[in-house]
Amino acid sequence: MPHYPRIRHLREDQDLTQTQMGKILACSQRVYSNYERGDIDIPTATLIKIADFHKVSVDYLLGRTDNPEMNK
Repeated sequence: MPHYPRIRHLREDQDLTQTQMGKILACSQRVYSNYERGDIDIPTATLIKIADFHKVSVDYLLGRTDNPEMNK
């Protein structure tokens, strides 16, 4: 399973709890926690929501690039 450390760092940078992110994404805190730990894969639609919320690219969240800029 993939690990998503950037998702946790971005959440913490905005002083948000896992519960708050869960509400933003319409999922429970437990599900969101599982996303951060990589215990379950993040559905594509949810990954896009996370990227849009933090204004970063999906590739940045996935660790495919160190550039957080979104392609326009």
